[in-house]
Amino acid sequence: MKILSVNAGSSSLKFQMYEMPEEKVLISGTFERIGIGGGMYTIKINGEKIKKEQELADHSVAVKILIDELFANNVIESLDEIKGVGHRIVHGGEKYAKSVVIDDDVIKTVTELSDLAPLHNPANLIGVKTFMESIPNAIQVGCFDTAFHQTMEKCEFLYPVPYEWYTEYGVRKYGFHGMSHNYIAKRAGEILGNPNAKIISCHIGNGGSLCAIADGKSIDTSMGFTPNAGLMMGSRSGDIDSTLIPFIMNKTGKSLDEVINDLNKKSGYLGVSGISSDSRDIEDAAAEGNERAILAQNMYYEKIVNYIAEYYLELGGADAIVFTAGVGENSKLTRKAICDKLAPLGVKLDEEANNVRGEEKLISAPDSTVKVYVIPTDEEVMIARDTYSFI
Repeated sequence: MKILSVNAGSSSLKFQMYEMPEEKVLISGTFERIGIGGGMYTIKINGEKIKKEQELADHSVAVKILIDELFANNVIESLDEIKGVGHRIVHGGEKYAKSVVIDDDVIKTVTELSDLAPLHNPANLIGVKTFMESIPNAIQVGCFDTAFHQTMEKCEFLYPVPYEWYTEYGVRKYGFHGMSHNYIAKRAGEILGNPNAKIISCHIGNGGSLCAIADGKSIDTSMGFTPNAGLMMGSRSGDIDSTLIPFIMNKTGKSLDEVINDLNKKSGYLGVSGISSDSRDIEDAAAEGNERAILAQNMYYEKIVNYIAEYYLELGGADAIVFTAGVGENSKLTRKAICDKLAPLGVKLDEEANNVRGEEKLISAPDSTVKVYVIPTDEEVMIARDTYSFI
């Protein structure tokens, strides 16, 4: 049975076609730099990797190309072979604590929740609607990033604001990247031979979040009410003093929506460096001596280290720190900078082992007090498993 797993991020679209229940990958691919220029996509099939440059104005363009590639690579002869399409959907609020079959009511609810995830839920819905039109006979399943974090205790997910904001309006920390952190929890537990291990999962890419995990459950996480909380990211500010918002409104005459847009789309790496939201561009500029790029890097490292230290104490120590997602899996420079700053915790990096991209590997030195791993995340297989369960 063929299941298509779709993971649309703020500037990317990842997909994998599975033969289920064997979880055999038939084809996979990644569309990058959607909507920010210099678009490209990569297809992997039969051990071959094909990279193509293609301007990707928005996610709908990427979805149409994806379907064309499925036919061109003889993965399918008919769309009816695809029995299910699973979609990563970022924000489910308190409405969805598990995956659901998508219908008009789900689309309506996810649309209403788009204010809480303005970079993601609209992109997710473009994929959902396009696939519903293109593959009408397949079951469409929504898999929510917020579900994994429902195990957090109130003292972790509540904000110190009037309690009525939570009871009446649902104001609380929801957390995101749940499928990725869930995968890391399971995979790291397998590697360590301990499903109850204490793990700090560092999902860092264009968007990013950390998660403190114990007994396979989310204890705490850096993202909050929306995906703009926590770490400094590609174009998102992360945590700021909330009173900056009315201050900037008064100073600039901008509306609330304009300031929120700036915090989501013009901040983070992009805002500090003035160059790009892509970490690769920042690394290149920093290597050339660009002072703002160097500043952006140092701020980024500092934010991540602060959260790791916080979760280390919250967990009462850690068995492993795991780097995952685009930056975590591929940037040895970022991993080294972070691990060097964690030396007071006894973290020691194996420089030679750290020279790795996108491969599962132990990168800490033998005498490190905490094991450090690179583990490529696999949100797609988590989506495929949930989708298959409905069929």
